[in-house]
Amino acid sequence: MSEKQSALLEYFAKIIELSKEEGLSENFFRNAHEYLEAAGSILHLTHIQAAIFAHFLNHCDEQAITTENIAESIKCNKIQLIQYMDHFDELENRRLIRCNRGGHSRFREFGQSMPTYRVPNEVVSAVRKSIPYTIELQKNLSIVDFFCEMEKIFRERCEGELTYDAMAGEVKTLLDSNNHLLLSQRLKWYKLSDENLILLLRFCDLFINDDDNGLGIHNFRDLFEKADIRSIERGLKSGHHFLQESELIENANNYGLGDPEYFKLTDKAKNELLEEFDIKEKLGIRGKDFILAGSRPYKKLYYNDKEAEQIEELQALLMPDNFKSIQERLLEKGMHSGFACLFYGPPGTGKTETAYQIGRETGRDIMFVDISETKSKWFGESEKRIKAIFDRYKGAVKSGGQIPILLFNEADGVFSRRMEFSSEARSVDQTENAIQNIILQEVENLDGILIATTNLTHNLDKAFERRFLYKIEFEKPNKVSRALIWKSIIPELNDADTRTLAERYDFSGGQIENIARKRLVDYILKGCDPTSDKLDVFCKEEMLAKEGAKIGFSM
Repeated sequence: MSEKQSALLEYFAKIIELSKEEGLSENFFRNAHEYLEAAGSILHLTHIQAAIFAHFLNHCDEQAITTENIAESIKCNKIQLIQYMDHFDELENRRLIRCNRGGHSRFREFGQSMPTYRVPNEVVSAVRKSIPYTIELQKNLSIVDFFCEMEKIFRERCEGELTYDAMAGEVKTLLDSNNHLLLSQRLKWYKLSDENLILLLRFCDLFINDDDNGLGIHNFRDLFEKADIRSIERGLKSGHHFLQESELIENANNYGLGDPEYFKLTDKAKNELLEEFDIKEKLGIRGKDFILAGSRPYKKLYYNDKEAEQIEELQALLMPDNFKSIQERLLEKGMHSGFACLFYGPPGTGKTETAYQIGRETGRDIMFVDISETKSKWFGESEKRIKAIFDRYKGAVKSGGQIPILLFNEADGVFSRRMEFSSEARSVDQTENAIQNIILQEVENLDGILIATTNLTHNLDKAFERRFLYKIEFEKPNKVSRALIWKSIIPELNDADTRTLAERYDFSGGQIENIARKRLVDYILKGCDPTSDKLDVFCKEEMLAKEGAKIGFSM
């Protein structure tokens, strides 16, 4: 790291050091004036904004920084912190921090609205280079890339990281920066209000990215303020919404009849706005949830002997020439030609990453399914989403080329034993059973490759167990494998250190990677490698984090 590249990090490190004892006191601002001025001049921040941002940056390895974290860091109570909230807002407006206000419906259902913050990776990268962070305009995009960017904006709004005004501003900037697109030109013809522009683009976004052409109010509820969504809902249900009267959206069909609860783009809207797509070929077959075979970097994974042998066998089976030959032989014998595989075991043992690497090595795209995103509080919607996933996958299989892998990630809930219910059973429990029945039927008739990952080691429904031809248990790595993982992720460690760490801590690969990330963040902030004692502290913190966590993650 050059002197220029390390300068801004050094300023922030000094700011943190000087504020440790006194917080943001007058004495602190006198002592830290030189560093606040230098950091502020690079990022165009006031002294107080630079001081507050330094404390956010000190938590940059966390995805959910709370106001309590910052209050504790700058030595003030929560009431005193209120005086700094305008500066929080300014840092957010500058996109140096992102705020999640609990905008997602799952937070609102439980009455939770406590904001959390994070420092984006691109901001950390700019700080490392001692350059101002600027939002890069996305210009001259293809129509596919345009909708990828649009989807990101909508996702950030739904997750509470953008206010409505900020979202509307970013959408209009994106359109203005891509005037070459027919979509941008034709939207200008309509002279839409911000609200109608956002709503119409949301319909286009979900049709293109999710292949969804039947949307309920809940599909765009999180984009708008409460009063506005009530007005939109009244207009749509009465049939007199501006977009309906402009023949751009209409009621979706349900068994041949108009459904007053669901809406879709009209053929006119598709022809005028989405001409740059070949709608007949249904672009949604390869959407945002597809991970292309060549897009994942190679990653060396370490297994215990048993699973290494099973994974090697499965990967050999899925190599294109072998797989085609095996499918043909199975069909000749009148057997099912699809392959369903279950990866199960503790969190962090490499289940999901193994699926990615198998896709990479066999040249197969991966259709990624996050089960939690298929759940809906709206009656019948979850079943519809699951069915649509399998319909899209079948379309992708039929579209030619290498058969992709359908990856159900962290599917613990749907593979547990089904329950028998009385007539008084809760609708949510009945929905779980309905989802399971759909998946069981689809797996039974599978004409492709399905890999499911789960942390379940017990309580697996027998019907699911029977349908998985390959069941591979991922155990925590043994001492030999742990030492190899430590050396792979932190090459600077000597052999003695890796052996010591492997013997002392019974970590999974995911836990070791967490520690390596913390170590890197510490290096970024302080400019020198953490000591072995500091590494030991990170390990103990990881042990405490896992003991207190209720839900883990799969690699």
